Amino acid sequence: MDERNRRWGIVIFMGGALAWWALAVSLYAADLFEFPVPVGTDGVQRATVEADSYSFTPSHLVVKGGKPVELIFKSVTWLVPHNLILDDPRSGLRIHEEIPAGESVTIKFTPAVTGSFAIYCDKKLLFFKSHREKGMEAVLEVRP
Repeated sequence: MDERNRRWGIVIFMGGALAWWALAVSLYAADLFEFPVPVGTDGVQRATVEADSYSFTPSHLVVKGGKPVELIFKSVTWLVPHNLILDDPRSGLRIHEEIPAGESVTIKFTPAVTGSFAIYCDKKLLFFKSHREKGMEAVLEVRP
């Protein structure tokens, strides 16, 4: 019986350790998936973001304030259109662009305010959740 109790103790310990690890990853997931937007030789921060069924990839863009940014939003879906909304009075940015299925849209701006700002798609079919409600949201983080 002692051997059986020891084995159960190991199983319970490992299960607890796995649960703690999963919790830690979920709490810090945003930091694990930050994407620092690279600066080109011309001083412009450039990146391509894929718009899929209900996600943007990468989903956490990090840029430097006061430097120009050029983001290409590329739809990888062939039937479902998306849009791109970055509308936050704190940021001074009001971007509303359609992304037709299978096409790309380029947005250019220079962020002046630091902080984290939501980028999302609000497309919605009648009686269904919006794309944003299904997880199609990203973060633009502007750092000094």
